[in-house]
Amino acid sequence: MKDEKRMAGWPVDDSHCPAAARREIWNMANETHEATIAAEDEQAASRTAGEAGWHVSRYNLSAPVPGTKKVAIANLFKGNCAEYTPIELYLLSVLDELDEHHPIIERFSKRGIIANFDERAALETMGRAACAMPGGVGMTICPTMGCNFDCPYCFEDHRVGLMTQQVQDDVVALADRMLDVSGARSLMVTWFGGEPLLAPRIIEALSERLMAVAEEHNAKYSAGIITNGYLLTAENFAMLERVKVDNIQVTIDGLGATHDATRRLVGGGATFDRIIGNLRDNKYSMRVNVRHNVHEGNRDEVEELRAFIEKLAEESGNDLSYYPAPVAASEVADNRGEQVGLLCETNMSEIGIMQEAGRFRGAHGHYCGANSIWVVGIDEKGNLQKCWEAVDKPHLSFGTARDWDPKNPLGTTTNLDNLTSYLNTANPVNDPECRECVWLPYCAGGCPYKRLHAERMCLAFKDDAEGYVLALHARIGEKKKAEAAKQAEAEQEAEAGQAAGVAVEAADGTDN
Repeated sequence: MKDEKRMAGWPVDDSHCPAAARREIWNMANETHEATIAAEDEQAASRTAGEAGWHVSRYNLSAPVPGTKKVAIANLFKGNCAEYTPIELYLLSVLDELDEHHPIIERFSKRGIIANFDERAALETMGRAACAMPGGVGMTICPTMGCNFDCPYCFEDHRVGLMTQQVQDDVVALADRMLDVSGARSLMVTWFGGEPLLAPRIIEALSERLMAVAEEHNAKYSAGIITNGYLLTAENFAMLERVKVDNIQVTIDGLGATHDATRRLVGGGATFDRIIGNLRDNKYSMRVNVRHNVHEGNRDEVEELRAFIEKLAEESGNDLSYYPAPVAASEVADNRGEQVGLLCETNMSEIGIMQEAGRFRGAHGHYCGANSIWVVGIDEKGNLQKCWEAVDKPHLSFGTARDWDPKNPLGTTTNLDNLTSYLNTANPVNDPECRECVWLPYCAGGCPYKRLHAERMCLAFKDDAEGYVLALHARIGEKKKAEAAKQAEAEQEAEAGQAAGVAVEAADGTDN
């Protein structure tokens, strides 16, 4: 009773009031309370969307759809791209004045083009969480830093030597510690180098031990490999399948002589025909992603090489995909005096749009695994790095596979700054330009290695938002058409099957 009186505004100590007076005051207080609630409900019911906290997203990009009056809007936070009619665009422009219960609010909200929360604060939280949350344990392992290729733009200083048995033991023990402390339910391994297939026995032996560790922790094991493709023999394909490698990246720089000019053997020698033969003549279950390192010397072959890879996939029956990637400047290549001609800004933008429009996604909190404490790179000597572009640089190591312990991640490092510097770039909260940039949900501040050791790496097409939206819109349209065609084909097959069944039944009836 006292709680009810407090809620109604009635004094708790009412012993001095006559009973009739108490009833009258009680009724008046109740009426006042109910009137207040009704007024608040009426006010809430008549609020505008702006008063309710809705605002147009700060992470929208737009472009007029050619030949129509519609506009395509891509929301980089939600990862959605859709067309909007003139009426919808008008409603978006007067969002603040709309009733908060207007039906368009829900539609706009689902697509992310409006929000009722601080999107930038959410991004900052996602970035911080990405540093520590164990979505999975990731290891990039280099069984050797040696390589059989001599590519002019390579960012590595290759050195000879294989991973010793002791280092392999240390890697297995580290995987066990990381899975134990994190409680993660997946272990993801990427084989890297140098050229990792120069050490196939190490890959197989170490993979078997890592798979066993994952099984002990009830964690799913998966693996991929980055290779130049020259040693993708039938024997190595079979070995990689045995150790659960389901994704292979192979770099091809162009057709024939164009490729051979930059992807050459140590001491000279062509490699194109051998690589293509490996991809064509072998049968394998894993997906092969063909990366095209694009520079001034091969940019005219982008579409030709794409068509070549698509035809190769069709003829071989293997799962092959193509994606172009602009070649970046390399300090190591500069020191050798062998840097290839880099793309101009216009061509970088074109290639970047082509590359990124095919993998549109929403906000992801961090750029790559270098921002997570649960992802490490390991060279053949057991040194730990936060980025595979640093695996050949001992001075950037933060610890060793033998000694680093995720139970005490800061106290067991050999160079604490080399660890914390990467974790602290997970979200560029201290970079005013990045904080205000519309692309922030998409790039998350760009490559941490470049940010720390060179300069901020912005998207090549940062200043061509309209071009990106149109490319994305076209790609989504192509995907929808392909899905519709596939559905129509399935329906035709089903109808044909039904017709065949009817014909058989009719024939059976005639025979009877």
